[in-house]
Amino acid sequence: MYDFSFEITYDAGVDEFVDLFIDRESLRSEAIHSCLDPVELWTLESVTGDPDDLEAIDTLLFDKSVDRESINDRECDPTRATSLLTNEQRQRIVYTYVSDVDFCEAVPLIVAKYLDSGVLFEQTRTGNTVRWRVLLQDDSKVGHLYDTISAKLGDGLSFSFEHLTEVDSWESSLLPQANIRAEQREILLVAVERGYFETPREVTLDELADEVELPRSTVSYRLRRATAELAKRFADRQL
Repeated sequence: MYDFSFEITYDAGVDEFVDLFIDRESLRSEAIHSCLDPVELWTLESVTGDPDDLEAIDTLLFDKSVDRESINDRECDPTRATSLLTNEQRQRIVYTYVSDVDFCEAVPLIVAKYLDSGVLFEQTRTGNTVRWRVLLQDDSKVGHLYDTISAKLGDGLSFSFEHLTEVDSWESSLLPQANIRAEQREILLVAVERGYFETPREVTLDELADEVELPRSTVSYRLRRATAELAKRFADRQL
C-alpha cells in the first residue's frame, strides 16, 4: 500500500466552510472518505472545538445545500444525506452520503475516475489548510493524480506535495478507538486544549472543573479513566 499525502491551502474568502476554520482557531476537522466510483461518496467527519465555535459551524455542517467537497468554484450538485452521530459540547461527528453525482471536482471523486480499486482518504482541516492522505493499492498513477488535482484547483487554492510512502499500516483517530466514554472524552479534550498535560501545566484541575462546571472530583475521575484507557490501548499495540 502507498500513502500519498498533500496539502491544499485556501485564501480567506474563497470557501465559506474553510473560512470558519480560519476565523475560529479552536476548530479542527478530521474526516474519513471512501468512494468506489465517481458518482457516490461517503464521509465520516469529526469536528472539535470550543462550544461557541462549534455552534457557529453547525449550520454549515447540516445544510444539505452547502458544498463542502468541491476544490474549485464550480459547485457540486449531488443528492446529499447527512446524519448527526455524536453531539457533544466540544465535538460533532457527522456521517454524510453523497450520491447521484453528475459533476463534482472533489478530491475523492477525482481519484475514483482514474483508479478502479478501493481507495481510502483521510482529510484534516485546521486554519486555512486541508491536509489529505490517500491510501492507494499501487503508485502507478500518482503522478497523473498530482497533475490532475493541481490543475483543477480554483483561484485562491494552492497545492503542496508532502510525500509518497509505501506503508504496511495506516491509523486514523476515526477508526476503532479506545473504549472512552463520551463524558470522559469531553474532559480529556478540554484538558489537552487548555494545556493540562503540558510541563509545566498551563491549567489546574480546579480551573478545568470551573470551566466545565463540574465538581473537581468528577473531573479528576474522568481524566483518570480516560488516560487509563489510552494507556491500555497503547500497551495492547506494543504486545
